[in-house]
Amino acid sequence: MAFQKAVKGTILVGGGALATVLGLSQFAHYRRKQMNLAYVKAADCISEPVNREPPSREAQLLTLQNTSEFDILVIGGGATGSGCALDAVTRGLKTALVERDDFSSGTSSRSTKLIHGGVRYLQKAIMKLDIEQYRMVKEALHERANLLEIAPHLSAPLPIMLPVYKWWQLPYYWVGIKLYDLVAGSNCLKSSYVLSKSRALEHFPMLQKDKLVGAIVYYDGQHNDARMNLAIALTAARYGAATANYMEVVSLLKKTDPQTGKVRVSGARCKDVLTGQEFDVRAKCVINATGPFTDSVRKMDDKDAAAICQPSAGVHIVMPGYYSPESMGLLDPATSDGRVIFFLPWQKMTIAGTTDTPTDVTHHPIPSEEDINFILNEVRNYLSCDVEVRRGDVLAAWSGIRPLVTDPKSADTQSISRNHVVDISESGLITIAGGKWTTYRSMAEDTINAAVKTHNLKAGPSRTVGLFLQGGKDWSPTLYIRLVQDYGLESEVAQHLAATYGDKAFEVAKMASVTGKRWPIVGVRLVSEFPYIEAEVKYGIKEYACTAVDMISRRTRLAFLNVQAAEEALPRIVELMGRELNWDDYKKQEQLETARKFLYYEMGYKSRSEQLTDRSEISLLPSDIDRYKKRFHKFDADQKGFITIVDVQRVLESINVQMDENTLHEILNEVDLNKNGQVELNEFLQLMSAIQKGRVSGSRLAILMKTAEENLDRRVPIPVDRSCGGLFIAFYEECGRITTMKRRYVSWGACSI
Repeated sequence: MAFQKAVKGTILVGGGALATVLGLSQFAHYRRKQMNLAYVKAADCISEPVNREPPSREAQLLTLQNTSEFDILVIGGGATGSGCALDAVTRGLKTALVERDDFSSGTSSRSTKLIHGGVRYLQKAIMKLDIEQYRMVKEALHERANLLEIAPHLSAPLPIMLPVYKWWQLPYYWVGIKLYDLVAGSNCLKSSYVLSKSRALEHFPMLQKDKLVGAIVYYDGQHNDARMNLAIALTAARYGAATANYMEVVSLLKKTDPQTGKVRVSGARCKDVLTGQEFDVRAKCVINATGPFTDSVRKMDDKDAAAICQPSAGVHIVMPGYYSPESMGLLDPATSDGRVIFFLPWQKMTIAGTTDTPTDVTHHPIPSEEDINFILNEVRNYLSCDVEVRRGDVLAAWSGIRPLVTDPKSADTQSISRNHVVDISESGLITIAGGKWTTYRSMAEDTINAAVKTHNLKAGPSRTVGLFLQGGKDWSPTLYIRLVQDYGLESEVAQHLAATYGDKAFEVAKMASVTGKRWPIVGVRLVSEFPYIEAEVKYGIKEYACTAVDMISRRTRLAFLNVQAAEEALPRIVELMGRELNWDDYKKQEQLETARKFLYYEMGYKSRSEQLTDRSEISLLPSDIDRYKKRFHKFDADQKGFITIVDVQRVLESINVQMDENTLHEILNEVDLNKNGQVELNEFLQLMSAIQKGRVSGSRLAILMKTAEENLDRRVPIPVDRSCGGLFIAFYEECGRITTMKRRYVSWGACSI
């Protein structure tokens, strides 16, 4: 059946930070009235959730098996599918949702983290007099306001700067941004404004100052996308929807309608991916909300169904937080190839993206080195020459597949609108395709409206406008203070818990382990640099986490923030999950290997590790080679041509530094390219060459050897403080300040290697 309804839409581009820092989230929420954010009142006549807490996965599976027939079965646990389940169950429909992987495991966790109306879509609407684009933007701005209201702990307004380098562009962009405010109307977060060159540099000191004439700042929303998706699914479960992840649809069930004689879709044959068990789930209406996999489910229904989805890959990278201000994003409206790049603070890091490239559909998209370098080059164009944009500073990278609705003959995905489409097949399968994160709720409303009408279901209008998501109802900007005072958590950890779990943060705090220290009293961190604690692993299992990948990428966001930090935390995460889920040693090892493979391929670890290999060229000046050889031979006193742990220990002991053998082994292993247990001179020179080129940064061996050399020459002891596995070394003279040596990236200050 042809498209029955083409509506709204948006893109999964956009970026942001879960309140960059919680401070922005708190300030934004506290000042909403002053910012003219329209408060969207909760819908009337909605009963309280059926369950105080979401039922266990086992209980949900029993419900799926033992229910004779559901009103609605949703296939797909991304933002749209979870939104459909929530919309349906709050209308009183008996609802089920199945997802072959984890909730938000696909595109919904790999966005740019923005909740936005789409500035560039408004530009297209005006330039092309496109009323559909205009309506799309207006609706998205309404949905933006609603999402900021129903999940205040996971979202916040974010100011975004648009730098201007030509005088004529200033009025042009100013008019466009003011129209964006105007279209938002009462939902405008805060009025946009113009900055002079000096004020722009004050707000964004890293900005390229040459030829800068000023800047325009406007506001959009920002969120923690995977946690937001999970909150939608958990809210649906609390209202009574039978939701289950790791449930794959292997085929659609059909039956003949006795009244019309037509064959109708009547459910799905589902397989528990974790156990292999299969059973039927029957439903009056089946909804296909599978994003990039839309056409594969449509072909289960009709093998001759025409493709309606053209996938496009969007790559993002994460860099250290010092690349951007804590509370100001940047928009590059016209990159070298016409695409848009966002450069935004997120979770105390900096996120940059995105690309827009036609791609094949896959469950495991991989960020390419070409796309990573494209983003880095665009970032270089907008940052001051004083800021060296290094490939080695890419801490994580990922690719998300956007399910764009398009004419299959179209070759240019950049010109495609993100409008969503509700399609109804001859057998009654309802497909929701296209759209963007921001409009997930209105997409779900349109989909359930179509389901009610097509299948004659008894249900009222949508009730999700203003309906608080899990954790949002009793959240307040000062909630974290109670966590500090009542449980003895670190302030940073408490802020993180409040911003991640909202009013459910107290439940996580109750599970927190005693540290054995004077302060904090509870809250053992998974890794020293990030505020994630071990209790979140236990709580994550209550949130349907089934694998280590679920935990490092969607219950926590470690994999999206720093792949090496995620890898470091993996053994402890697997140990804790194994204890809760009764994993044997074989299962634990399997989980470790699967998670490491995920980090290596899907989160950019492979691209990062390939910056230094045994095939890396040595491109150093003769003077540099002599300098580095001299440094190397201070450790290789016997002139063996290589150094071992024993050599490093000997040098460190001579300058009164103690490091445990396991840490030293890890440090040398990062540079031991041929994995023979020693670092050869050639490997050391390859490392230093890669560092000079900016392909590698934060090498612990390089900084350790440089610091040791300086202190050997001066014979000055190095003050050392061991805390949470980190090594803190005071750098003297050249640096002019204390520099923290961390496992993953180092702020070198004025130092030169």
